[in-house]
Amino acid sequence: MLGAPELAWLVARIRAKLERGERLDGTVTLVGATPAQRRAVARLMGRSPGRASSLSVSLPGVAAELYRAAAAPDLRTAVESLGGPVRDLAAERAADLARWGDALGPLRASRLGDLAWYREWLEAIRRDGTVTRLIRQGRGDILRQAMAVLEQLPSGADQASAVLSALSAAVTGDERALSDGPVATLVLRALALREGVQAPASPEATLALWSAAGMVGDDLASQVLVLNVRSGGDPTGRWLTEAADAGQPFRLTLRQLTRSPVLPWALDIFVCSSSALVRAAADELGPDSPALVCTEGEPSVACSRLVQAAASSGSAVHWHADFSWAGLRSTATAIRRLQARPWQMAAGDYQAALSAGGDPLTGRTEPSGWDPRLAEMMQRAGRGVTEDRAISGLLADLAAQRRAG
Repeated sequence: MLGAPELAWLVARIRAKLERGERLDGTVTLVGATPAQRRAVARLMGRSPGRASSLSVSLPGVAAELYRAAAAPDLRTAVESLGGPVRDLAAERAADLARWGDALGPLRASRLGDLAWYREWLEAIRRDGTVTRLIRQGRGDILRQAMAVLEQLPSGADQASAVLSALSAAVTGDERALSDGPVATLVLRALALREGVQAPASPEATLALWSAAGMVGDDLASQVLVLNVRSGGDPTGRWLTEAADAGQPFRLTLRQLTRSPVLPWALDIFVCSSSALVRAAADELGPDSPALVCTEGEPSVACSRLVQAAASSGSAVHWHADFSWAGLRSTATAIRRLQARPWQMAAGDYQAALSAGGDPLTGRTEPSGWDPRLAEMMQRAGRGVTEDRAISGLLADLAAQRRAG
């Protein structure tokens, strides 16, 4: 009696009322009913529904017709016979709230709860439905795992760094859980807020964000190239000093830096992005070159740790990078974290370097707060300049620093 396609709207209205716990003692109305829908209601009720533009049906009347025909004892039975059990939305909401409390309670009680970035992360994943989706999928443990990872991450470059797979295995039982998947996605969203950057959209950006958080895939693969960084601390500091006395570049691994912390002695540390400058300084200045640390692009965890150690011990950090959007971003980060001084990173330096040629700029535009004209000039020119094209000027400045010292 209710199974005709023309009465599907009526069955849906009855089911919706039952799901919401509403009484079935009124009427339901369909505006703009078709002739077929009117004929179907007429057959069901045994009388014409009239010619009005809307079609109204009495629910008690429908129940009476079903009972009289011995089709169903009540409307709930009829609806469930046609489409399966009726949901109890109030009970579902109560269960959802209970699961929400179970899942979010520990996250809100985290020792990170006083930090603005953490609270912003919690609000963001609640607001966009991530929390609801995971809870309804029965995967609330993912939220707790993400929180546990965030709690165990290094709090800065001066803290002990961690190997990603080891932390992942310790927290989740799966050493690859932070390489990909929902836990990694949640943690990276939180880290982006902590570091003040956009959520990573590429493998390179993901690696850079993990590095900024002090996480590495391999503490032997994370390295930093230096020249003349004399330091205390055995045995790593001794190796650095011996290499500096010989005027030879030296590579340090993160493992060496964590197992044998170093304390750089230089009053000034110059940071560059190209190994070609390190080679040129070693060739022309040898052991007389000022202390030089090379990021070789995005700073590794080893690089960040060494420069942070130098800044913490009182060294002034002078920072140079490519004239690219990534270079401006790394310079701004160094200024914020290390109180670094931009080294030949002004608009005039860019203009001089551009005369040697450049390449099209790519990626997201970045500001240059230390010299707003620099970013404006780069955007107008639409070209970036790698550090390799500016080596002569940087090398001359290093030589002048040596003479001044």
